[in-house]
Amino acid sequence: MTHTLRADADKDFLRTEPIGKLLFRLALPTVVAQIINMLYNIVDRIYIGHIPETGDLALTGLGVCLPLIMIVSAFAALVSNGGAPRASIFMGAGDNVSAEKTLGNCFVTQIFVSVLLTATLLIWNREFLRAFGASDNTIGYAADYMNIYAVGTIFVQLTLGMNAFITAQGFATTGMLSVLMGAVLNIALDPVFIFAFDMGVKGAALATVISQAASCAWVLSFLFGKKTNLRICLKYMRISPGIIFPALALGLSTFVMQASESVILVCFNSSLQKYGGDIAVGAMTVASSVMQFALLPLQGLGQGAQPIVSYNFGAKDAARVKAAFRRLLVVSAGYASVLYVFAMALPGAFAAMFTSGEQLIDYTARVLRIYMAAMFLMGVQMACQMTFVAIGNAKASILVAVVRKFVLLLPLIYIMPAIFVEDRAAAVFAAEPVADAIAVTFTAILFFFRFRKSMRSIGSDAPSDIGVEDAAR
Repeated sequence: MTHTLRADADKDFLRTEPIGKLLFRLALPTVVAQIINMLYNIVDRIYIGHIPETGDLALTGLGVCLPLIMIVSAFAALVSNGGAPRASIFMGAGDNVSAEKTLGNCFVTQIFVSVLLTATLLIWNREFLRAFGASDNTIGYAADYMNIYAVGTIFVQLTLGMNAFITAQGFATTGMLSVLMGAVLNIALDPVFIFAFDMGVKGAALATVISQAASCAWVLSFLFGKKTNLRICLKYMRISPGIIFPALALGLSTFVMQASESVILVCFNSSLQKYGGDIAVGAMTVASSVMQFALLPLQGLGQGAQPIVSYNFGAKDAARVKAAFRRLLVVSAGYASVLYVFAMALPGAFAAMFTSGEQLIDYTARVLRIYMAAMFLMGVQMACQMTFVAIGNAKASILVAVVRKFVLLLPLIYIMPAIFVEDRAAAVFAAEPVADAIAVTFTAILFFFRFRKSMRSIGSDAPSDIGVEDAAR
C-alpha cells in the first residue's frame, strides 16, 4: 500500500502558506545545508594548507583532486536534481504513487552509478590526476587523497542524492541535519587524523569518508522510516524507463553545470600550470573554493524554492509560482552582491583562510579580484536556472548551463591569454567574469520568454485558491 501524506493539513502547506514565510522556512535550512556540505572539502583544504613545510604543495595536490570530486557530486545531482522536482510535481498533482516510483528508481540508479564511479576512480585515478594538472611535486598528495576518497563514493552519492527527496517534501530542517551531522564529525576528525595521527592528506580523506557514511545512514533511515511522506519501497526499485529517463533529462542541466565545473577546472589548472606554475594552480584552488561560497548557497536557495515552485506548478497555481520566483530572484541577487563586496574588499583574508604561505596569499589576493569580478550577477543566473528545473523545463535548463560553461568559458580560457599576453596567467582568471557577464544576459532573455510561456500553459489568468495578494506575501 502506498504511503500517503500524513494529513490533509500538511498536504497543501506548499499552496497555502504565504510565499515569503514559506521560502524562508524551506530555503534557510537548504542554504545552511549547502554551506555545511561545502565544509566537507573546504575544511580539508584549510587544514591541509596549514600543514607545516608541505602545506602549499599538499593544498595544490588536493586542488587537482577537485575535478574528480565535482564529478562524483555531479552524478548525484544528475539523478536527484531531476527526480526530486518531478516527485514534487507529482505530489502537487495528487499522484503520490508516481512520486514514490520516482524515489525508488532514483535510489537504485544512484547505487548503480556509485559502483561504476568507485571502480573507475580506484583503477585510473593517477592517470586522471596527471591529466588534470598534477605535477611531479603534487601527484603523490593527490593520489593519496583520491585512493581513500574513492571508497566513500557510494556514501557521497546517496547522501547528496537522497537528501534532495527529503527537501522536496518540505522537510528542509531534516535535510539540513543530515549534512550537519557529517560536517561536524568531519571538522572534529580532520585535525585528529591529519595532525595527531600524522596522516596528512590521507587523514583528511579518511575523515571525509567516515563523515559521509554517518550522513548517509541518517538520510536512509529517514526515507525508509515512518516520518517521511515518500518512502523508499522495494516494489518501486525496479527501473521503469518512463520514470527514470524523464528524471535524468531534467537533472541533466544540473549535471552539466556541476560536471562542467570539473572540466573547466581541469582546463584552468592545465593553463595555469603552463603560464604560472604550481603557485597559480594553488591560487585557483583557493579561488574555486571562494566561488563555492557563492554558488552552493545560491543552489541552496534554489533548492529551497524548488518544492514551492514545483508543487504549485503541478497544482496549476501560476500566481504562486511567479511570486516564488520573484522572491528567489531578489534574495539570490542580494546574496551574490554581498559576497562580491566582501571578495573585492578582503581578498587577502579569503586567501589566508586556506594557506599560511605569504607568497601564495599575495598572489591569490590579486587574482581573486579578477576571477570574481562578475560575481554580483550570478544571483540572476542561478535563480533562473533553478526555476527552469523546478518547472520541469529540461531543455531550457540544459541550454543555459551549456552556454555558460562550454560555449563561453571553455574557449575563453584559451582565448584570453592569447589576447592579453602581458600577464597570461591573470588573463586565464579573467575568462570567468567575461563568460559570466555574457551568460547572465543570455539566460535572462531566454527566461523572460520561456517562463511566460510556461505560465500561460498552466493558466496565468486563473485565480489562485488563496488569491494573488496572499500568494505574493
